[in-house]
Order: sequence, then structure tokens, then C-alpha cells
Amino acid sequence: MEYVGINKKTPVIASYDVVVAGAGPSGMCAAVAASRCGSSVALVERYGIVGGNLTIGNVGPVMGKVSNGTMGEEVTGLLKAEFNQQAPDIERAKIVLVDWLQDEGVEVYLQSPVVEAVTEGKSIKGVVVGTHDGLASILAKVVVDATGDGTVSYLAGAACMKGRDSDGLMQPASIMFTLGGVDEKIAIISRGETKDVNKAMVPAGSFVDVCKEANEKGLLPKNVDIVRLYYTTRPGERLVNATQANNIDGTSVGDLWKGEVDLRNQMELVVQFLKQNVPGYENCYVQTSSNTLGVRESRRITGTYILNDEDLQQGARFNDVIVHNVNFLVDIHNPGGAGQAEGKAAAVRSYDIPYRCIIPETVDNLITTGRCISGTHRAHASYRVMNICMALGQASGIAAALSAKKGVLPRNLKHELVQKELTDSGVVLFE
Repeated sequence: MEYVGINKKTPVIASYDVVVAGAGPSGMCAAVAASRCGSSVALVERYGIVGGNLTIGNVGPVMGKVSNGTMGEEVTGLLKAEFNQQAPDIERAKIVLVDWLQDEGVEVYLQSPVVEAVTEGKSIKGVVVGTHDGLASILAKVVVDATGDGTVSYLAGAACMKGRDSDGLMQPASIMFTLGGVDEKIAIISRGETKDVNKAMVPAGSFVDVCKEANEKGLLPKNVDIVRLYYTTRPGERLVNATQANNIDGTSVGDLWKGEVDLRNQMELVVQFLKQNVPGYENCYVQTSSNTLGVRESRRITGTYILNDEDLQQGARFNDVIVHNVNFLVDIHNPGGAGQAEGKAAAVRSYDIPYRCIIPETVDNLITTGRCISGTHRAHASYRVMNICMALGQASGIAAALSAKKGVLPRNLKHELVQKELTDSGVVLFE
């Protein structure tokens, strides 16, 4: 038995071409893309179910525009939820996504959190996971960090960034939940923008005004001045995005508990507000809720290129593009209070994400994907949503597979090879 890792005493239980850490939307796409390129792939997940925000996170709808042909289209098709309109059926997603990974030949390790990186010099050689049999090492030619929090990269010694430049504060955490018992005939939806509602509730007003007034009166939690209500795939349901816990660091164990206590209690206030003030919600009740804290922002790994605010404003194009025509608002939930940090979410011009953003500056054999890629606080607020992260995952998985197959470091892999695999699979990268 070979031993590596912590104190050189951790047994190696398996070796793969590619190990992907994190089975959320981006990680699943990375694993499937790498497997389709002929690599042996392990997908390592800290929870007991795959899907991340699509399942245990209770997040929806799938948002963020990218060019046609990406794996996000495949996933939303599997889930049978209308893009940007409906939250998927979470229970169905748990089955569909498991079958998808199984059919694609991905080997999945559940309840196996990454606790350490196996390193040699400045290169990562695998990960150490916690299992029911104790610590174990899983080795790989290339590792993909899809943990969201950049956990693998951090443990491997990668340089990283956190929060906004002015004070280091990060976007607030939330717990999303689904309501049942909603009267579909009269119940509104609200995606956050001004939305006219029943005039009996607020003469000549809007739901946004109602929420702000309720916040001022203490009928909503302190930092909640808008309640977002989305359709699901079932009539009589609404997915709620409203709770907000500020000053929470998603990588701090203490903060995670503090946020959990705060947000679970906020849910009750939000439900009471809806029952007492919004037509169609009089008999609503919490049907499901996130099984884990919803963290919007934590570590961002410093890559060989840092996507920045100017790139979003100018609609930047890059020769090493791997995700094309990205478009989502700079959606910064206020790190220091209620509402948006900048008054309202700022529009962007459709931009590209380059290959260099997924290559850590200081660690070899490592690729990042999802919300922990290299970008500024403001840029991150645009690319952090699920459809964009799935497109990143597809590109990251292909890059990992090609690097492993050719025996080259990801930073030395020709980006044209990644682009060819993407375009051959139907992804539009150039227009």
C-alpha cells in the first residue's frame, strides 16, 4: 500500500486521470466532460447527494446567459425546467443527475469531504478525503476544484482573494425555500424588479414598495427589503429567495452556524409576512428548504488572468475564450445591509471568459471552475450563477482531460485544443 498526504500515512485508495472536487452544477459538468474525452474520472462530494445548488441548495431558476450549445442546455433539458423562469423539481433532479453521472461513467465518492491536498513542490497530485474508514488519498494527473469555496486550491497553497477591495466583506448568505399551498389564480411572482400587484393590497403601488414598507415596520427581517418569488414546475408552489445574513464568511465554521441560526429564523418572518399581506399566500407553508447554507461568495482563486469590471463593461473578447457571450447582471447583494450594494444590479455587455481565468497562478496540475475562478468582486457577481458555472465546468473538464492525456501542465496546454473540443461538441465560441 502506498502512503502519501498527511504525515505520509494516508492510504491511497484509487488513482484517476482526473479528480473533480465538488458535485455541484459546475463540478458535474466538469466530470462528465472529462469522461466524454476518454479520461477516468472521480467526482468527490462532501454531501450525500450530487447536484449542489440544484438539489440540496434548493436554488432556482437556472440563470445566466451564455452562447448556444453548452452543457447547461443539456442539464436544464434533463431537469425539464424552463431556463430563467422555473425552479426545477428538486426531488426529480436527485434521480436524474445521479443517473446522468452513472451513465457517463463517472465514479462518484459521496460523503467524502476534501480535508487536504496531496502536493509535491508546487504541483497537486491528488486530494485527501474524509471517509467512514478514515482519511484516504485519491490521486490524479489533474485535479479540478469545483468546491465553490476554492477549498482544494487553498489547501494546495494557491493565492486567493476574498470580498470587496474596500473592506473585504462578501455577499450575504441565504437559505432559499419552497412554499406549498399557494393560490395559483391570484398569487404573484416577483423576480426583484418592480411588479404591479393586487391594488387591494397596495393602491397604485408595487410589491417592491410593500416589501420596503414591511421592512421598515419590522415585519420582515432587518436586511430583507425584497421577497423574490419564482415559479416551480408544479402549480401551487413558489420558490422564495429573501433571507439574508450579512458578515458571514462561508469558509468559517463558526460563521456557518451563526448564519444557519439567523436564516432559519428569518424564514418564519418571511412566511408570516406573505400569509398576512400578499393575496394568494394566505395558506402557504414551507414545503422544502435548502439543506445547507447558501453561500454566494467566498474565495476567488488568483489565476493567470483576473477577469475585471472593465471586461464586463466593454464586453471583452479573448483569444483564449472558453465561455462566450456571458451575460448576467452585476448582482451584488449588499454585504453591509439590505438590498443591492450599488442601488440596483448593473447591466453588462456580453463578455467572454478566457482560459487563463481557470488556471491558478501558483499551483500546477490544478484547474478551477465555478464561482471560485479568477475575477474581481464585481466580476464574480456576474459569473457566479449556475448556467455560466456549468459552461465553465464543461471547459474545465475538457482542459483537465486533455492535459492528462497529453501529459502537459494545464497552464502549458494550448487553449486552441480546448476550444476545438468545445466547438466540436456544439458550443459556440466565435461569432
